[in-house]
Amino acid sequence: MDPVNTHGAFSWNELMTSDPARAADFYHQLFGWTFQTRAMPDLPEGYRVAHLEGEPVAGIMPMPPDAPPAMPPHWGSYVTVDNVDETAGECAALGGRVLLPPTDIPEIGRFAMLQDPQGAVFGVIGYLPAVP
Repeated sequence: MDPVNTHGAFSWNELMTSDPARAADFYHQLFGWTFQTRAMPDLPEGYRVAHLEGEPVAGIMPMPPDAPPAMPPHWGSYVTVDNVDETAGECAALGGRVLLPPTDIPEIGRFAMLQDPQGAVFGVIGYLPAVP
């Protein structure tokens, strides 16, 4: 199974933390991950993509400036979907909440942050087709 192209598969994990550089060093030492930093307009420090054996496995980013002060650093997961907009609408219809509406990620795809009726938060993502 290719999780990036399979509807319903967990396909990406992302750490939001107060010290991305220190976190990257920790995970490098713990797991042997190497990192490449991608420039992103809304992240002055950039977005760190962790690689294992040359393959991207996770991302690390700073906590958003508008995050509640009590929100601790945390890992989040993304599930691949065929259509982010439809999935967000279906989530709301099923009693969940759309916390961050469908949003484009340049050169990656489209994502949204959702919450199930019990309060669990997760992301959904639809990737752009790979360019050969």
